[in-house]
Amino acid sequence: MSERGSGNGGAGDGGLVQLTAKDFKSDQEVRWCPGCGDYAILAVLQGFMPELGIPRENLVFISGIGCAARFPYYMQTYGMHSIHGRAPAIATGLAVARPDLSVWVVSGDGDALSIGGNHLIHALRRNVNVKILLFNNRIYGLTKGQYSPTSERGKVTKSTPLGSLDHPFNPLSIAIAAEASFVARAIDTDKKGLVDVLRAAAAHRGSAFVEILQNCNIYNDGAWDGVREHKENRLYLTEGDEVRWGDLGIRMTPDGTLEVVPADEGGLLVHDPARDDPGLAFALARLTWETIGAVPLGVFRAVRRGVYEDGIQAQLQAAVGERGEGDLHALLTGGDTWEIG
Repeated sequence: MSERGSGNGGAGDGGLVQLTAKDFKSDQEVRWCPGCGDYAILAVLQGFMPELGIPRENLVFISGIGCAARFPYYMQTYGMHSIHGRAPAIATGLAVARPDLSVWVVSGDGDALSIGGNHLIHALRRNVNVKILLFNNRIYGLTKGQYSPTSERGKVTKSTPLGSLDHPFNPLSIAIAAEASFVARAIDTDKKGLVDVLRAAAAHRGSAFVEILQNCNIYNDGAWDGVREHKENRLYLTEGDEVRWGDLGIRMTPDGTLEVVPADEGGLLVHDPARDDPGLAFALARLTWETIGAVPLGVFRAVRRGVYEDGIQAQLQAAVGERGEGDLHALLTGGDTWEIG
């Protein structure tokens, strides 16, 4: 929870100082539309970062393009506002080259799931040690309100005046199908729930994918009001507890599908995010407001799997061998080479 130095108002003698949320606020003016859900997420992250105990110079935020992509400007850490959809690829390179850093990706539903869909799934399947935060407002906000990969079917926007014909992506389903080792969901205005998820993601070694339901009050206001404004519609997933909300719960049928039943009937599903088989996590991710009248929140999946950087480092050590150093000339001239002229 501390770092050395006096640049943040701490001890000038080089002793340890306690970081606070203020230490993670940059001098840049925060410029989002008034009422945007990004403000709440930014405040939570700035307040949460000191808990990690990581010096700011060892934290990196990488973003793509979109409203959420302004995040690195507002975090007093290292950061990069990269190119559309490529933040997971750039984060992969950084995490591999500098495994000592804590690397975070900030992306939107359009940036991550449209042009960036390919890069997202490969970072997840490789289990790169990065934390990927996907802000989902179900719309393209920066480019003024076109439908996005998560917009519901029939959505009327500037680019779909007669309603979208596309079936929307379920971000959690994509992450689980890509073999992500950690998958979770939270809401922008639910501070406790969001911090709990971020804490679990930060502690996880490997790719951590977190969908954050977020409001765009200009181009898609009220998209998540059923769960943002009504806590009774939140289905919190807690390890070891029955999957239930209010007087309803989730039970598994003999054919393996999930059904909603009165909670007092018993036999409810007990949540186990560490279950190696991703099938149950996938089934829970398919429970939506449209299908059960509630939205599951929390950690869906958290399993141990080989981390990409560890494999890279092992190969480097094997290549270097007992000499303790590589031979660039041997590498360039080895294998199938030839000279011209």
